[in-house]
Amino acid sequence: MNVRRNALASGLLLLWSVAQAGSPSAPIDGPTYAADGGLMLPANYREWVFLSAGIDMSYIAGAMPTDPHMMDNVFVDPAAYRAFQATGRWPDRTMLVKENRRASGKGSINKSGNFQSTEIMDIEVHLKDASRFPAKWAFFDFGAGRQSAAAIPQAADCYSCHAAHGAVDNTFVQFYPTLLLIAKAKGTLSAGYKRDEGAPD
Repeated sequence: MNVRRNALASGLLLLWSVAQAGSPSAPIDGPTYAADGGLMLPANYREWVFLSAGIDMSYIAGAMPTDPHMMDNVFVDPAAYRAFQATGRWPDRTMLVKENRRASGKGSINKSGNFQSTEIMDIEVHLKDASRFPAKWAFFDFGAGRQSAAAIPQAADCYSCHAAHGAVDNTFVQFYPTLLLIAKAKGTLSAGYKRDEGAPD
């Protein structure tokens, strides 16, 4: 009886080990910092939740399209995404990654429009970490190859622009269609965004 019970237990343990080995591990959420205090670029950000893509976007009136054209992809860490779905707000340690890629119109069988190329032009991170940054949020520019980056100084225009126009908590949720619907339903849209849209506060 004991031999049979031990064999059964061993078999179950083996099955569990095989299942664990075959299943992908969950991504680790939240920021990681280098020894010099710089933020480490999350290696698995492309496995995070995809929010939206844009092409040649600019927040400056009269700006000309970029040359070459640029397309961006925005990802958010899964834990922050789940929290936003529940509350319409970003929790502390939220990370948004904006990956900017060169757009191309020539390739394969394409005859019209643009598609994203393999060339990464820049990677930017918007991070909420109240324990490190007095204003809670910080921006980081990784360029096209760095694995760590220092925070962009608070005097940079990106901070004031996001504070004045971000639809939710200093972030441009207005450009993330699925999250914009959640923010509207939860009543978390900012007064600045409402003014930009011509809606009453």
